[in-house]
Amino acid sequence: MKLAASAYPASWHTSWDAYRDKIMSWVESAARDGANLCVFPEYAGLEVSSIGGAALAADRAEALEFSATHIDKIAQIHQDAAKAHNVFVLSGSAPARLDGRYVNRAGLFCPNGDYAWQDKQIMTRFEREEWFVDGGNPLQVFDTPLGRMGVLICYDSEFPLLGQALRDVDILLVPSCTEAVAGYWRVRIGAMARALENQCVAVMSSLLSNDPRFYGIDEAAGAGGIFCPPDLGFPDTGILALGDIGQAGWTIAEIDQNQIQNVRKNGVVLNRAHWDDQKTRCEPATRISLGKISS
Repeated sequence: MKLAASAYPASWHTSWDAYRDKIMSWVESAARDGANLCVFPEYAGLEVSSIGGAALAADRAEALEFSATHIDKIAQIHQDAAKAHNVFVLSGSAPARLDGRYVNRAGLFCPNGDYAWQDKQIMTRFEREEWFVDGGNPLQVFDTPLGRMGVLICYDSEFPLLGQALRDVDILLVPSCTEAVAGYWRVRIGAMARALENQCVAVMSSLLSNDPRFYGIDEAAGAGGIFCPPDLGFPDTGILALGDIGQAGWTIAEIDQNQIQNVRKNGVVLNRAHWDDQKTRCEPATRISLGKISS
C-alpha cells in the first residue's frame, strides 16, 4: 500500500465550492500516484474561515466558531473525496465543539462511507493561553483494511505515554501545524521516536502558511514525512520518504504491512515487546557525588 503525507498550504477561499475543489484536487492527485491513504495536517480545516471574510478570519473567536459551526460540512467534503477516489483520508483538523468547549478534531474517512473522529489530547501553550482550545475525547485505535491506525495530533506525538496507548497500531498518523522550523523538528523527532518505540510506520503531515489574514495559522512551516523503525526490512535512517521543508505537495512511500509484523517479531531489537521492562527500572535514580575538588 502507498501512504501519502501532505505539506499542505492554507489557501484563501471565497466560497465552499472553491474549498471543495481544492480538497478534491489534492486527493485526486495522491490517488493518481497510487496512494491508499492521504493525511492532511493539523488546523488545515481553519482555512475555511476565509469563506466568512477577512474580518472573521482575523478574529480568534469568530474564526473558531465558524469552523466549529461548519465541522460537518468540512467532514462531508472529505468523505466525498474518500469515496470518489477510493482512498482513506485523514482530514485536516479543525476546531469543533464538545460540551461547550472548543477541541481540535480530525476525521478518518473511509471509501465505504465509514468515518470516525479523533481529538487532540494535550494542548500547546498557544492553544491553552490564546486560543482556549481544550483536550477532547480519548485516543482510539481504528481497525481498517490497511491495518490498525491511530492519530496523535502534533504536540501529542511528543509524549511517549500517548504513543504507548497506541502501541497496537501499524500506522500512526501525525498531522501537524508548527509556526517555526524548530516546531516542525520537535514533532518530527516525536513521530520518529514513536515509530521506533512501537515498531510501526508514522505518517507526518505539515501545514504551510504565510498569510497574515488568518488568525492562528498565519505562519506555518514543515514538510511531509513517513518514518519507520531503523531495523529489519526498513531504511537504516528510519526515513521511508521525506519532503523538502516549505515545499507544497505529497510525500509518498510504499510499504507492505508484513514489514511491520516482521520487524516486531524478528527485529534486531524489540522495543515494543520490551517496553514493560522499563517498569522495574524506573525508580528514582540514586544520586552519587563525583569529582569533588579539594580546596
